[in-house]
Amino acid sequence: MEFSEYIKHDGLSLAALVARREVTASELLRVAISRTEQTDEALNAVIIRMDDIARARVQQTLIGPFAGVPFLTKDLFQDYAGVLNTNGNKALKASDYRPSAHAEITRRWLNSGVVIFGRTNTPEFGIKGVTEPEAWGASCNPWNTQHTPGGSSGGSAAAVAAGIVPMAGANDGGGSIRIPAACCGLFGLKPSRGRTPWGPIVTEQMHGAAMNHVVTRSVRDSAAMLDATHGDEVGSLYRLAPAVRPYLEEAGLDPKPLKIAFSTRSPIGTPVHAEAIKAVEIAAKLLTSLGHYVTEDEPEINGLEAAHSFLTMWFANAAVSVKRVKQETGCGAEGFELDTLASAAFGEATPSSAYAEAYIYANQCARKLAEFHQKYDVWLTPTMAMPPAKVGEVRLSMIEKMAAKALIAGHLAKPVIKFGIAHKMAVDNLKWVPFTQIANITGVPAMSVPLHVTSDGLPMGVQFIAPMGEEGVLFQLAGQLERAQPWQAVAPFMGA
Repeated sequence: MEFSEYIKHDGLSLAALVARREVTASELLRVAISRTEQTDEALNAVIIRMDDIARARVQQTLIGPFAGVPFLTKDLFQDYAGVLNTNGNKALKASDYRPSAHAEITRRWLNSGVVIFGRTNTPEFGIKGVTEPEAWGASCNPWNTQHTPGGSSGGSAAAVAAGIVPMAGANDGGGSIRIPAACCGLFGLKPSRGRTPWGPIVTEQMHGAAMNHVVTRSVRDSAAMLDATHGDEVGSLYRLAPAVRPYLEEAGLDPKPLKIAFSTRSPIGTPVHAEAIKAVEIAAKLLTSLGHYVTEDEPEINGLEAAHSFLTMWFANAAVSVKRVKQETGCGAEGFELDTLASAAFGEATPSSAYAEAYIYANQCARKLAEFHQKYDVWLTPTMAMPPAKVGEVRLSMIEKMAAKALIAGHLAKPVIKFGIAHKMAVDNLKWVPFTQIANITGVPAMSVPLHVTSDGLPMGVQFIAPMGEEGVLFQLAGQLERAQPWQAVAPFMGA
């Protein structure tokens, strides 16, 4: 098989070719590896190679819905036993950290039949919406390599959009599946809290705000992979009702006429680019033409307070990550990026009462959103407030770097928090992506669908948020939209 034929197929289609013996898993792996090498210099998407492991695997008898399909996992929490895992961190990379066991999500992916041949780039500990770690260097967007593929699953999204694989592992704690999907013209769904596993080390991250899944070119691949991976694990803290029917089946069904609310106002009061507004307006017109009831509305949630709650928990988790890596590797501050250390300092300085208040407000947001969903089946927003930034554009300014260094060296985090400087810096960073975090802190499923391309030729996704446990509704809607307005399968600048 040649690459020009390979990119015409999604994962399920490739698996069908293998099942019919029209192509072998070895041939598919050869094409995927060749494409990785062809695009490596331009994209820097696949940072850890597992070619020998993959070549041994394709000699085995593989079963599952994706038997023989090339696949990549993200270098963040998706451990593969014996393979380097860095979480985008310099210290873990230098220590050559290799986990002794597969993550549960990795085990389930392997059980689906995929052939994992590498790990993808991610920002340090996944804490940014761009993928530019000092440990590995920046990943670039296949649609235009001057721009970011987003983050934190940016390496995965770049690899899928470039045609290396039809889908790749991703996870989402604040938008990290949906943001790169939006940047790269892909479909990306964040499942409900507890829908996919996190074991064996822990059974959830950030009270279930962070979830594992994939970024894909087709809706049905995402649905079929969730069929293969969802469900409880040992020690699950959240147990959702099982799906009414397989998600793959849902993706092939048109939904009933839905009541859909849309909004384009930034929940934190920051500007929203005209292209982001246009993307929602185009989606609203398409939805109306498909028979859905669409009106402008939004839940009664204080967006700034919700962002503050999210960031309070985010900073605390950054502090824990830094502390653990220091313990495991013996490194000092040199093992981390400056803004990671600043985030950790804020987390260390936050009193436990403030953390509890943030968690309580997140629960209040969940209640408010649930009340909103009693009126509407789905809430539509931009995925991002602005088109994909240029590589290097989203970073600390010189003044912010000086402030961060003084903060870390002088233990000034408490006064910085007291006077609101930390919050302002955080809001300045969230202005690019203010729409995604609400689905994380409330635990509900959300997806980014690639329905718009800007006048500059960059993708702009739109986000749909559904009630808890209603992935089926999202897959029905996404499948309908995909059939009505098919999107570009592979980034035009990186085509065959």
